[in-house]
Amino acid sequence: MSEFMKRSLPNSDQTQKFADLKMDIAQVGDWNVFRFILEPGWRWTDHAEEYGDTETCESEHPLWTVVSGRMVVRMNDGREIEFGPGSVGYIPPGHDAWVVGDEPVIAFDYQPAN
Repeated sequence: MSEFMKRSLPNSDQTQKFADLKMDIAQVGDWNVFRFILEPGWRWTDHAEEYGDTETCESEHPLWTVVSGRMVVRMNDGREIEFGPGSVGYIPPGHDAWVVGDEPVIAFDYQPAN
């Protein structure tokens, strides 16, 4: 990527809304930036039918960072990690996730554009 550019997530290239989830997507060169806003009570397995035909999330999140709120991610094999403000990490396919507490989770996911 050699072009100088800027995108604005409040005016993103695409916005998707589901029950208790809002996802803004902006493409920046060879990358897609996803901003997730997950409301208290949101859980992947409670809303999976809205996202696709899988029991757990089969998306890879190569660079995940949480700005505010808390969430737990449980892998299909039972391993769990809690993400909170300032947490960064990698989440492989095959997981459930849910918001912990009464504060919305605001998180960013950075993925190569296809």
